[in-house]
Amino acid sequence: MPDSNKSLRTCDNGHKYYKSSDCPTCPICEQEGKPVEGFLSLLGAPARRALENNRIKTVKQLSEFTKADILKLHGMGPASIPKLQAALAAEGLSFKNKGK
Repeated sequence: MPDSNKSLRTCDNGHKYYKSSDCPTCPICEQEGKPVEGFLSLLGAPARRALENNRIKTVKQLSEFTKADILKLHGMGPASIPKLQAALAAEGLSFKNKGK
């Protein structure tokens, strides 16, 4: 039995799930849409959506932003930065420097 503060919802795809927050995201759709490879697959759903919603889908695109720019995105937390830095380094890239 779900927590009493959770309500049963149904997404547009017909998945039924319980959620307590106002967030409309279906956890089943999120899991189905999670990439299985690439740097986005290393991130949690909120951080991944933050990048995708800002059209950052490749490591090269990520390298065009400063670390501060990325941390300002809604859903991006400091725990994701080391994963992003590792993905950048693997491609010989890094976050953009502030002054450039």
